[in-house]
Amino acid sequence: MSRIGNKTITIPEGCEINVSDKNEVTVKGPKGTLTRQFSGLVSIEIEDGSVKCARANEEKHTKQLHGTTRALINNMIVGVTQGFSKTLEIEGIGYKAALNGKTLVLTLGYSHDINYEIEEGITCEVPNPATIVISGIDKQRVGEVSSVIRGFRKPEPYKGKGIRYKGEVIRRKEGKTAAAGA
Repeated sequence: MSRIGNKTITIPEGCEINVSDKNEVTVKGPKGTLTRQFSGLVSIEIEDGSVKCARANEEKHTKQLHGTTRALINNMIVGVTQGFSKTLEIEGIGYKAALNGKTLVLTLGYSHDINYEIEEGITCEVPNPATIVISGIDKQRVGEVSSVIRGFRKPEPYKGKGIRYKGEVIRRKEGKTAAAGA
């Protein structure tokens, strides 16, 4: 029994949801529109200002899809009403970020700067050279873009230099000791 899949989703004010015959859900809100195709094993019903998901049978795969479908629809509703954002922090001497139009310019200690084109539907802000804020309506795309940017220079365990998520804890290692045998 999926506890998440059985929860109903209340539709907030200003949000409109349509379900087509082929289980394609379209969510419209003040921030934009999202559309996603779902499996036919889970039926999606809209009634009395709420969305309810029900599964066709009790097979393991269907139970897995039940909770996932409900969570994805909820993320679509939250995305078009509130939006999602991730904050990245840059740590290291000389490491910095700048925004040049739709291009994020990263200086990360390499022999060259990294120019990353911000895709459509994602907004990027650089409030200071050591902070990057990525936001958008699609939770998956926001996480994917922030993961790609973090991958340019992952935080290393000795000095902690690199790009990390805000609040991420890096396990630090002890370096070499100067007088090991003395």
